[in-house]
Amino acid sequence: MSDEEEDIILAELSDDELVPQMHDDLYDGLKEEIEESVNILLERGWTPYDVLTKALVEGMRIVGIDFRDGILFVPEVLLAANAMKGGMNILKPLLVETGAPRLGNMVIGTVKGDIHDIGKNLVTMMMEGAGFEVRDLGINNAVENYIEAMEEGEIDILGMSALLTTTMPYMKVVIDTMVEKGMRDDYIVLVGGAPLNEEFGKAIGADAYCRDAAVAVETAKELIAKKHNRMSA
Repeated sequence: MSDEEEDIILAELSDDELVPQMHDDLYDGLKEEIEESVNILLERGWTPYDVLTKALVEGMRIVGIDFRDGILFVPEVLLAANAMKGGMNILKPLLVETGAPRLGNMVIGTVKGDIHDIGKNLVTMMMEGAGFEVRDLGINNAVENYIEAMEEGEIDILGMSALLTTTMPYMKVVIDTMVEKGMRDDYIVLVGGAPLNEEFGKAIGADAYCRDAAVAVETAKELIAKKHNRMSA
């Protein structure tokens, strides 16, 4: 790193310079810089929603694309997501106050017998970054956990992840239970994890298989929009 780069004083950048700088800082996983920049924009009179969408979500969208294209890898994306979280922690209470539009509510968890959570954590962070409210159930979730969480609040999306071929079939158990309870049609079900593929998603009755966090966000947005259109039709 050259001396010049170390000398960037965030507060001295104009808005037009600061926002791309935030995209770079997110990309590099610089949490403190992101927190500082979020506060600078808020002090300059930006709405929390604009800071979220133009600076953070846009920055994470770029991260998501490079992750999808194999330019960035999981550790780097986790760093970026952690930096994003720092910014989100400042914005969240403000967004609640201003009633910023939420895209939808999601429940997510790794299925029973499976304790892998890196992919799930990425999806959670990227979804939050895109404007969804996410309740993360963690790992090793029995069908009851999912059903309970969905019945507790106004949930739009259920996300399930599995990293083991042995735990994949449990996703079907959850979906079948939703069908039995007559609640399947009320939810968008997204599944993901390394051993899964599109055919598997279709076979178990999920709405979509998402190969990574970036795809999960795009798919969720698309399906939520369709759902709203159907409801207003």
